[in-house]
Amino acid sequence: MSLLPDLSRFLRLARINSEGCAQVEARQIYILPTRYGFLFALLLGVMLLGAINSANNLGFMLTFLLAGLGIVAILHTWHNLLGLRLMPGKVEPVFAGQDAGFQVRLENTRSALRPGIQLELKERTAVSTDLNALSLDHLNLYLPATHRGELPLGRFIVSTRFPLGLLRAWTFVELDMNCLVYPRPGPRMRLPEAPDYTQSAKGDRGVGADDFVGLRQYRLGDSPRHIDWKAAARERGLLSKQFGGDRSERCWLDWYALEGLDTEERLSRLCRGILTACEQQLEFGLRLPDQEIKPARGMAHRQQCLAALALFGKGP
Repeated sequence: MSLLPDLSRFLRLARINSEGCAQVEARQIYILPTRYGFLFALLLGVMLLGAINSANNLGFMLTFLLAGLGIVAILHTWHNLLGLRLMPGKVEPVFAGQDAGFQVRLENTRSALRPGIQLELKERTAVSTDLNALSLDHLNLYLPATHRGELPLGRFIVSTRFPLGLLRAWTFVELDMNCLVYPRPGPRMRLPEAPDYTQSAKGDRGVGADDFVGLRQYRLGDSPRHIDWKAAARERGLLSKQFGGDRSERCWLDWYALEGLDTEERLSRLCRGILTACEQQLEFGLRLPDQEIKPARGMAHRQQCLAALALFGKGP
């Protein structure tokens, strides 16, 4: 047990509220001079000493005018953050080894411009935007995804140096944002050589010769006889007709077929198997020690299987 006092409760922090957003309040804002602000204060001190030594009224007037300008800048810098709303945005899953992108939405609810709003993560490059009056914008923050599982965004900083750059106002923000990190794809694995054939209305991966089952985007190598020329005449682009056969290729990606490998290596190989099966338009299933996903195809099935690998052994 740590003997140091917990100072986090004294931290000025904007947390997500019941409305799903974090709003910057008056007592949550820090404000301090920047290095240019300290230089400006030093310059004012030198000017004041010079005006006192020479008894120069114009020197006093200029010194106090610039000092008043600095004091007014404090109010404008503080007010530029006050009332700013931040909300979680879109987060796309990534593979381990990539950068996870977190979209943070910023809402300006007042009828005045908010210039120079910055978002910063520790040891990452800050991103900034100018928020127009009564507008909504978004900025993306990136974190390296080194391990599979759920990667939280964590605490970040929203700040501003508007209008003169002499002062910096900032506060800490916490949003409930997590990125799903899939395992790093391993080397290409050999899929089962003898697929399990089953009856399917979209058999032969939609390239049969029997019943018409739908349209898909044209791919290089498609037969001109299968192109929907009526759709092309209506300027809908090139679409190829899909015909069903009498069978569907099916394979299983099985955890227990990868003996002799550790957990992360097995997950990596299975991840590559899912990507390969999707490239080949195979109907595939996934067997893990704690669950079994029935064979299917499509983007939703791909994401379900990859999510099962990402969260394997991570608890409920």
